[in-house]
Amino acid sequence: MPSLSFVIPMHNEAGNCVSLIEEVNAMAAPRWEDYEILCVDDASTDNTLALLQELRRSIPRLAVIAFAANCGQSTALCAGIRSARGELIVTLDGDGQNDPADVPAMVELLLQKKGDNVRMIAGWRKKRKDTFWRRLSSKTANAVRGFLLRDNTPDTGCGLKVFYRQTFMDLPWFDHMHRFLPCLVQRGGGRVLSMEVHHRPRQHGTSHYGTLDRLRVGVVDLLGVAWLQRRYKVPVLRELPGAGT
Repeated sequence: MPSLSFVIPMHNEAGNCVSLIEEVNAMAAPRWEDYEILCVDDASTDNTLALLQELRRSIPRLAVIAFAANCGQSTALCAGIRSARGELIVTLDGDGQNDPADVPAMVELLLQKKGDNVRMIAGWRKKRKDTFWRRLSSKTANAVRGFLLRDNTPDTGCGLKVFYRQTFMDLPWFDHMHRFLPCLVQRGGGRVLSMEVHHRPRQHGTSHYGTLDRLRVGVVDLLGVAWLQRRYKVPVLRELPGAGT
C-alpha cells in the first residue's frame, strides 16, 4: 500500500476536532502501516488549536499546522498537502460531517483504476444531512457548474476526496480552488470518478459559509475556471516505431 496522508482544514471546530481525529485514527490504524494525519488550523478563535496540540500526546501520527491569520479553506488544504509525505491524499472537512468509514473503499477504487488514468475519487453526498436551503443552493450551484464546466461530477463541494499528491501539485493554485478540484484534475488530463458517501448532521458549531458569500465568489471563480479550462490543451502523443524497426 502507498503511504497515506489525511489533510483536514479546521476553523473554530472545538466541538468536533477531537472526536473526528480519533475516528480517523481508529479507522486508519488497522488498515495502513504508513499514514499520517495533518490538521491545518486556520487561525481559529476558539480552543481548536489547543485541543489539537493536546491530542498529539495520544495520537503521535497527528501533526498540526497553525496559521497566524485566517486564509481560507483552499490555502489551508494547499499548506497541508504541500507538507504531506503521503503518495495518496485524503481530504475531509473539519466539521465531522464526512464519514471516515468511506475512505477505505475510495482508496481501493483509486488504486484499482490507476491503469485507467483515474487520478481522483470524489465523494458524492447523495443524501445530505443539511437544511433544505443549503441542499437547494448546493444543488443549484452544482447544476450551473456542471453545465458550464462539463466536469461530470454531481457533488464537487464534498470535502471527502482521495487523490494522488502529485496530481494536486500539478494543478494551478488560486483561492477557492477547492470547489473546482475535479474539473482542474480533468483539465490536466486525469479522470475523476464519483462515489456515493455518507453525510452526517453537524453536531457542534455552525457552517462557516453563507449562501450569499458562496454566490458572490462562486460566479467570479466559475468564470475564471471556465477560462482556464478553455486555454489548456492536453497533448496526445503518437507511438513512434522503435530503433531498428
